[in-house]
Amino acid sequence: MNRLQWSALDEGQRRAALLRPVLQVADATRDAVAALIAQVGTDGDAALREITLRFDKVALDSFDVSDREFAAAEALVAPELKSAMQDAAQRIEAFHRAGMAQPYAVETAPGVVCERVVRPIRRVGLYVPAGSAPLPSTALMLGVPARLAGCREVVLCTPPRSDGSADPAVLVAARLTGVSRVLKLGGAQAIAAMALGTESIGKCDKIFGPGNSYVTEAKQQVARGGTVAIDMPAGPSEVLVIADAGANPAFVAADLLSQAEHGPDSQVLLISDDAGLLDAVEAEIDLQLAALPRVEIARVALSASRLIQVDSLEQAFAISNDYAPEHLILALREPRSWLGKVEVAGSVFLGDYTPEALGDYCSGTNHVLPTSGAAAAYSGVSVSSFQNFVSVQSANQEGIAAIGACAVTLAQAEGLDAHANAVVLRMQAVLA
Repeated sequence: MNRLQWSALDEGQRRAALLRPVLQVADATRDAVAALIAQVGTDGDAALREITLRFDKVALDSFDVSDREFAAAEALVAPELKSAMQDAAQRIEAFHRAGMAQPYAVETAPGVVCERVVRPIRRVGLYVPAGSAPLPSTALMLGVPARLAGCREVVLCTPPRSDGSADPAVLVAARLTGVSRVLKLGGAQAIAAMALGTESIGKCDKIFGPGNSYVTEAKQQVARGGTVAIDMPAGPSEVLVIADAGANPAFVAADLLSQAEHGPDSQVLLISDDAGLLDAVEAEIDLQLAALPRVEIARVALSASRLIQVDSLEQAFAISNDYAPEHLILALREPRSWLGKVEVAGSVFLGDYTPEALGDYCSGTNHVLPTSGAAAAYSGVSVSSFQNFVSVQSANQEGIAAIGACAVTLAQAEGLDAHANAVVLRMQAVLA
């Protein structure tokens, strides 16, 4: 990891220190993704088969996971893993159900009632990565709130394995949340299929899920095209840890490596006001890294990561708020007392015994979170992400008489005479 003394950097160097690695390859990624989306838009299923063969080295006649494949997956997944997924799903549901938005109505004037009603998004597409590692936990994180929202049609895309099958654990997780249609499709081509629709895949209204830089770019491109909405830019993964002298170096190193092993384009940052802590964490990273099966992936991610020494913890929080991390770990004494300093973050983890991995799997919060600085404006996935909020208003004769003049005055000020007339005619009818 790169070691930096924040006070010794000028403004340009500070901006460079907080630059995500994916931004450095964005141009090449953008062009490649645009070409894939265009191919799917032109050739539909034929394009999906060709792209899947090109990138995944698998020839597929059908993208749909069959009932036989679902049944086989149930037999292949170990009972202890099924039990863990069931436990996680229960906690995810408990957390998300507690935060569900409620409809409301208010009388804003005599005879005028304004309401907000909640409706599920009709057709949603879920993306579950399975590139370097399958992520059944993501199927839980997306499937549970989609079910709570009541979405009518849910399709889940996940990349095929080398034998043309989908990961069994992902299939079990999907069924556990009520998702019955799973497609063996990955990468930007899966996003394009859900956004545009093909002969066999219906167009979705909104797409959810994390992914690598190609998947994230594809989501942003289809959203800009106006054909579909997305949850947020979600990937590659990142974590920022703020630690003080009392933090456990082994714990901090493990948290950094847990994100670094996601992929070579992941990024991890450690900020501390204690040089000794940075030294100890750096040594721990070397020790733990050597024992990781995904050591080469983590090593690449660490090459674009940072150890930053600051003059004070207040400065650490200022840097964090500028960076807008996906995950923020506060490895501090009395961490809750520092929570008020957090202005921007996807998800926050308080104290020495709250590793980010708990949020990834089973604490109950959602692990589909904004990345690449998007936490400054986006929030993590929740039930409301799968819902539309529709405003409703009603006015009776008393209501139009009470507020009609206000509407007429504003309409005339804006030069919209037809607007004014629509109100005036009703006011005249009431007075007649």
